[in-house]
Amino acid sequence: MSSTKTSDGPELVHDPADPLADPAPRIEGIPLTATRLPRSFLWWTLAGCFVVVGGLGLALGWRPAGIIVLTAIAWAVVSTAVSWVREGERWGRNTMLTVLVYLAFATVMVPLVSLVWMVVVHGATRFGPDFLLTNMRGATDDNGGFYHGIIGTLEITGIASLISIPLGIFTAVFLVEYDGGWVAKAVTFLVDVMTGIPSIVAGLFAYSLFLAIAGPRYQSGIIGAVALSVLMTPVVVRGVEEMLKLVPNELREAAYALGVPKWKTIVGVVLRTAIGGITTSVMIAIARVIGETAPLLITVGLPLKTNFDPLDGSMATLPVLVYDQYSRGDASAMERAWAGALTLIIIVMLLNLLARLISKYFSPKDGRP
Repeated sequence: MSSTKTSDGPELVHDPADPLADPAPRIEGIPLTATRLPRSFLWWTLAGCFVVVGGLGLALGWRPAGIIVLTAIAWAVVSTAVSWVREGERWGRNTMLTVLVYLAFATVMVPLVSLVWMVVVHGATRFGPDFLLTNMRGATDDNGGFYHGIIGTLEITGIASLISIPLGIFTAVFLVEYDGGWVAKAVTFLVDVMTGIPSIVAGLFAYSLFLAIAGPRYQSGIIGAVALSVLMTPVVVRGVEEMLKLVPNELREAAYALGVPKWKTIVGVVLRTAIGGITTSVMIAIARVIGETAPLLITVGLPLKTNFDPLDGSMATLPVLVYDQYSRGDASAMERAWAGALTLIIIVMLLNLLARLISKYFSPKDGRP
C-alpha cells in the first residue's frame, strides 16, 4: 500500500499489490468518482422549491413576482447546500455558479419575452392582409395599412446595406490583414467615434449633404439610406474586424506556403472561415438601423401613398409610421402602431433566418474552407 500527498493536503491512496481491486484513486478512503448527484438534481430542486415557496406564498397572499423571486433565491441556496454536503466543496461551488448562470439567463429573457408577447397581443388585432396590402391614403378608423411603410423600410434599409456592408468588410480587411500603420490607427479611432454618434446627427448630416448637392426642394429615400449607412458602417467594421481576428494565423500561413496570393487567401480562406461571424455582425448592424426614427423623420418625411422610387419623392417607413400613429393616441391609431411594430419584428426575424441560411450554405464543410 502506498500513498501520495497532493498539493491540497489529502492523500491519494494506491495499492500496487492488488491493482484490480480498486482501479480508481482514493482520497482518504473515498473514491474520486463517488457521491455525484444526477444531472436532473437541479431541476428536481427547482420544482421542490417552487412547490414549497408557491404554497407558502398562496397561503400568505404573496404576489406572483415575489413568489418567483423567492423561488429563485431558495433554488440557489438549497441546491448549493445539498451539492456542497453530498459532493464536496468543489462541486458545490460548481453548482452555485451553474444556478447563477441559469438565473441570469432567465432574468435577461424576462423583458425580451414580455416585450414580444406584448407586441404580439396588441398587434394581432389589426395585423392581417388588409394591413399589409393597403396604405394610409383615404384611411378610416376601420381600414388603412402600412404597405407603403413596408416598401419604404425594405428599400431604404436595402440601399443602406448595399452601401455599408462592402465598405465595412473592406475596411475591416484592411485593418486586420494589412499593415496600415498610422492610417489604420486613425481609421480605428474614427470608427470608434462614429459608433457612438446620435442617430439625429446622422440624419442632419445626410440632409445637409443633399441640401448642398441637390437643393432644398429635393427629397427622396436615398437621403434616408445615406443617413442609415452612416450609423450602420461602423457597426459592420467593428463586428467583422473582431471576427477576422479569430481566424487562426495557421490557415493564412498554410495558404501562403502553397503559393496562394494574398487576395485569394483573404477571399477563399479568411472570409470563408469567418462567414458565420460576419453574417451575424451584418445582421446586428441591420437590426441597429432598421428601427431608427429620428434620421428618417428629417430626411424622408411621412407620405400617405406608396412610393417605389427611392430617388424621387418622400417615402414612408415603418418606424416613422409607428411613431406618428402612436402619437395620435386614438384607438384605431394605437392598433396600427402596435401592428406596425409587430410587422417590423417579423421582418427582422425573417432577415435573421435568411442570414442563417446564407451562413450555413457558405460556411466551410467538415472543417475545410
